Amino acid sequence: LEIESADVVRLIQQYLKENSLHRTLSTLQEETGISLNTVDSIESFVAEINRGHWDVVLQAIQSLKLPDKTLIDLYEQIVLELIELRELGAARSLLRQTDPMIMLKQQKPERYVHLENLLARSYFDPREAYPEGSSKERRRAAIANALSGEVSVVAPSRLLALLGQSLKWQQHQGLLPPGTTIDLFRGRATVRDIEEEKYPTVLNKTIKFGSKSYPEAAVFSPDGQYLVTGSADGFIEVWNFTTGKIRKDLKYQAQDNFMLMEDSVLCLAFSRDSEMLASGSHDGKIKVWKIVTGQCLRRFERAHAKGVTSLMFSKDNSQILSASYDMTVRIHGLKSGKTLKEFRGHESFVNCAIYLPESHNLLSASSDGSVKLWNTKSTECMSTFKPTLMGGAQGDVTVNSVHVLPKINDQFVVCNKSNTVCVMNTQGQIVRSVSSGKREGGDFVCCALSPRGEWIYCVGEDRVLYCFSTSTGKLEHTIVTHDKDCIGIAHHPHQNLIATFGEDSQLKLWKPV
Repeated sequence: LEIESADVVRLIQQYLKENSLHRTLSTLQEETGISLNTVDSIESFVAEINRGHWDVVLQAIQSLKLPDKTLIDLYEQIVLELIELRELGAARSLLRQTDPMIMLKQQKPERYVHLENLLARSYFDPREAYPEGSSKERRRAAIANALSGEVSVVAPSRLLALLGQSLKWQQHQGLLPPGTTIDLFRGRATVRDIEEEKYPTVLNKTIKFGSKSYPEAAVFSPDGQYLVTGSADGFIEVWNFTTGKIRKDLKYQAQDNFMLMEDSVLCLAFSRDSEMLASGSHDGKIKVWKIVTGQCLRRFERAHAKGVTSLMFSKDNSQILSASYDMTVRIHGLKSGKTLKEFRGHESFVNCAIYLPESHNLLSASSDGSVKLWNTKSTECMSTFKPTLMGGAQGDVTVNSVHVLPKINDQFVVCNKSNTVCVMNTQGQIVRSVSSGKREGGDFVCCALSPRGEWIYCVGEDRVLYCFSTSTGKLEHTIVTHDKDCIGIAHHPHQNLIATFGEDSQLKLWKPV
């Protein structure tokens, strides 16, 4: 579906005309060379010409771009009729001071002199004014015919009507939840921070995948418009999370041309503006996609020697931070397509790496049981933390992920393969911890925070979703999620909506009642 830029200009011109912004309209027509050329009704426009209501006609053609010949014929006829009515002053002004008549003088001097002669006479003779076979009525009809061919009728308020239709369509697609207010200029639903954060209690939708194509990664876009999954078969799919259906409004998906990795997708991450998506796969490759078109913008064929476990865009979207089974953390440049920095020091898989806000530091979490704090400029490891487990024992317990607490930039949540999740600060102190309380089967496999950090959500090996209050540390609610092991969890950026996905080839969406 191609939209002509000239049509966009005409929509704006119509809006300006309808709102009596004539000077702006005239400037826009002049600068773009595109004219509106519309009238409210061709029938009434033609009728006004045939009746000789020239004041109305001149008003109507003010904003029209008409051929010189048509304008000359029109003005010549008006001068003739003013002479007939003995409105000699008006006829003289029109003849000597208007552009079409000055053009006539230059191009057809004999016709111009004829009008000057008629003006000088003390009487009006139609036989002198109109050549043989012509008459006032016939001349009017010919002008009406010529002018009507230059104009068209367009329904009023087209710009507002189209915007209204597009919003309705977005609502129908589930992109604008009912009752959402839209910031039309920024093109997104205004985020309502006032919505109280609540833990989920009911299953809202289930998305089913093929047995060999279960999702290994899922992420919501920061603007809340997209839910994307990456599967074991390499397919990356964009979903309408309201209906649980594939997004067919994206042309490439409607044509079954999906974003695709050569090996299973292990991680996904969006740029801050929600326009780019990065995907990391089991064979160590990273691809960056344009989400609207599905086009691959950049490939990092040898981003890592082994599977890519975690991805994150830098604040300005110019770099990508990645972690891998090859025990390294790396930063890659989107412009250069090269690896810019490497962070070495972990003794096992690195499962997660994140930038710390408002600083030049990053955190990494590893299966060697440690969380490391790095300086992004020097790549130096500044600190190594080993989160203490319940009962005071320290050990090489796999750290699954780290998550910065919103609004408290120096505190982060550490989820490791135990029954306890702790909140730490960048000095390595444990601020608080929460536990499933289970001795067996309660070890956590994945974790997510609510957008404002009021809730910590963890899924255990027992496939149970645990909902903890961050402020009290209290376990408020539990839900059994999947029939087989849960792989991961994702939270919508500004709705009380959680996605969990597992080896049962299902992605489930949970929300409060």
